[in-house]
Amino acid sequence: MSERVLAGRVAVVTGALGLLGRRHCAALSRAGALVVATDLDDAGCEGLADEISAVHGRRAIGHAADLTSPSSVRSLCEAVLDRLGRVDVLVNNAAIDEKVEAPASGAPVRFEDYPLEAWEAAVRVNLTGTFLCCQAFGAEMVRAGGGSIVNVASTYGLVAPDQSLYRRPDGSQAFYKSAAYPTTKGAVLSLTRYLAAYWGRDGVRVNALSPGGVENGQEPGFVARYAERTPLGRMARPTDYEGAIVFLAGDASAYMTGANLVVDGGWTAW
Repeated sequence: MSERVLAGRVAVVTGALGLLGRRHCAALSRAGALVVATDLDDAGCEGLADEISAVHGRRAIGHAADLTSPSSVRSLCEAVLDRLGRVDVLVNNAAIDEKVEAPASGAPVRFEDYPLEAWEAAVRVNLTGTFLCCQAFGAEMVRAGGGSIVNVASTYGLVAPDQSLYRRPDGSQAFYKSAAYPTTKGAVLSLTRYLAAYWGRDGVRVNALSPGGVENGQEPGFVARYAERTPLGRMARPTDYEGAIVFLAGDASAYMTGANLVVDGGWTAW
């Protein structure tokens, strides 16, 4: 990968403090972009920006925002424009995703008992947050004559979760993947296609990236079951999506819009 394929471009990454958000920021910076890292924690965002600048030798900025708040998203967009004068890339990465390695509650929660407040929280962050960021930053890209938006979806936006992955050898269920995450990620894919058609003639490309599961300290039995279910025989590493993010952000994907790049080790091929 060229070190400068995104030279001079401003890239905003939401959910920057997460496992993959940090990697997306690093990859874009390494490719030459000036990265704006945003998440809820202002000090954390500034610390990540300092780290990126120190490692990659390129300016990076941290700026906190609540993506479920229209005024907060507008303030973020205004701050980016005031400080940097432009925005070329938006990576909508922020999401609520209940993970098997860090469940929200001690006991597995079946769909029949899933709390409405948890459902609504996922919709606000995963879907409404993406909508608001596309609305604010996409409008600026239209005014500037172009840009690239990458909406991070999921393989679970394409296929249903395999609940047997979370089943212990004794047959008990350790965890249920909720309906909220797959539903919101499926909606993100629909929003991606809508905006690609809506903004195509304005030079704004809108694509999705659908990653598979990332190994991150899960119970060994789960990792083994996931690997067995995947043609490449392993879960993703956090670095496995860096090339895809840079590709979708830059000119190598100039004739792509409304597409969904699936990077899942073959999970959805079966």
